[in-house]
Amino acid sequence: MPKLSVAERDAFLRERGHLARLATLQADGSPSVVPVWFVYEDGKIIITPRKYSAFWANVQRDARVAITIDEEAGLYRKVLVEGQAEVLYPLGHDDEWRDIYRRITLRYVDEESGDYYLTETHDQPRALIGVALESAKVMTWRMPGEGEPFSGIWATRFYDQGTKMREQVASGGGEAGGDKLKVG
Repeated sequence: MPKLSVAERDAFLRERGHLARLATLQADGSPSVVPVWFVYEDGKIIITPRKYSAFWANVQRDARVAITIDEEAGLYRKVLVEGQAEVLYPLGHDDEWRDIYRRITLRYVDEESGDYYLTETHDQPRALIGVALESAKVMTWRMPGEGEPFSGIWATRFYDQGTKMREQVASGGGEAGGDKLKVG
């Protein structure tokens, strides 16, 4: 299964509009997943929890998180991260990082809407957390591209013994099929 290079991964994480799905652990140990806005800067996925958000309470209690960022069409690029959330700014320090929050907001809405949103919600305390990719487990993948073997669409472990795709992988990858696969 083709992986994204570090440059491709970083470019994907900087594209506008992709939501992150943040998984945290609740007090009883059960998982909780929430879609969140983010920005990728300085090698970190940066997210801003509001004071009363459940994931803020979860991260304060247990910093272990998992994040999925993907796209629904096109190359179906995916970035999965398992790591530790670091509190970059605790609650009540919003003025020190308001510029970051604006950059996060403008990844998802136009400038006029973003400025209105920020003006209307500036008095709501937030924290700022980051997950450094350097110290996290990071997995990426995408659909095979032109000239790449179609058998690379899934990881080898998913192909049942004796099937066409397993045989293609065993014989060195099979025929190029990325140019035949219409995605998006």
